[in-house]
Amino acid sequence: MTWENNSVLMEFVFLAYPSCLELRILSFVGISLIYSFITTGNFLIVKSIQTDARLHTPMYYFLGSLSGVEICYTAVVVPHMLANTLQSEKTITLLGCAAQMVFLIGLGSADCFLLAAMAYDRYVAICQPLQYPLIMTLTLCVCLVVASMAVGLFLSSQLVAFIFSLPFCRAQGIEHFFCDVPPVLPLVCANSHIHEQSVLVAATLAIAVPFFLIATSYAFIVFAVLKVPSAAGRRRAFSTCTSHLTVVLLQYGCCAFMYLRPSSSYRPKQDQLISLVYTLGTPLLNPLIYSLRNSEMKAVIGKVLTKNCLYQKS
Repeated sequence: MTWENNSVLMEFVFLAYPSCLELRILSFVGISLIYSFITTGNFLIVKSIQTDARLHTPMYYFLGSLSGVEICYTAVVVPHMLANTLQSEKTITLLGCAAQMVFLIGLGSADCFLLAAMAYDRYVAICQPLQYPLIMTLTLCVCLVVASMAVGLFLSSQLVAFIFSLPFCRAQGIEHFFCDVPPVLPLVCANSHIHEQSVLVAATLAIAVPFFLIATSYAFIVFAVLKVPSAAGRRRAFSTCTSHLTVVLLQYGCCAFMYLRPSSSYRPKQDQLISLVYTLGTPLLNPLIYSLRNSEMKAVIGKVLTKNCLYQKS
């Protein structure tokens, strides 16, 4: 059965959801709470950056874009997970599965490229401070964000088009909560070596290349900071990077584990847990990491919340 011969009517069944009613209700409540925290936290960051002129800088522009991508990224998967948690039939059509994978992988890749752009911003700010306003213009920032989105979606659409042009076996059960490359690939009845190589190429472009750019940027940053004579100056320079580095380690650790490996090492239970980390955990932690470690962001978010509370009371 291939893409061209009516496989658009095919449906996949998700097998990872609990069958016990109590566990399903508990899962629904837990995921709903986490999702509300994700959307609220990231929306507050976007709103705070929009409303406060002091945050209209390249660093916060990238942070706001990252939060916007996180909101869209979780919206691709989490509402569908919530619906499946309560439904008796946990199915998705082939076209729906393909669309979910395009946006899941595309926005995840855009996340990686945005983190690379943020690393470049920190490199220019620390290593070339006098040239920073001339280099990190609004035009360049917009171009980097648009390029991150475009390249991410282009890579994901090419990869997904290739996977879903292959024939699928009769077994249509996906050992996962949503459509992703590792759990869908075992359902393909074709030469595994060929499609594994295509996945590896796409993953290398979307994960390894940005990570190399981030590592290179921070290598230059470390060399520059070590030349600062005062300990206070070195701490101040490193403090502007710690939040970003924490998010990078979380994001790239999960993505590398999931995509930069052969499909023979796929372990459904283990990978289901890892997938929850990068679809729920990382988007939840991003606002906390960037706001708790940033006094400016904390102050602006506090003002936004206070203003909203006063507006509701009036």
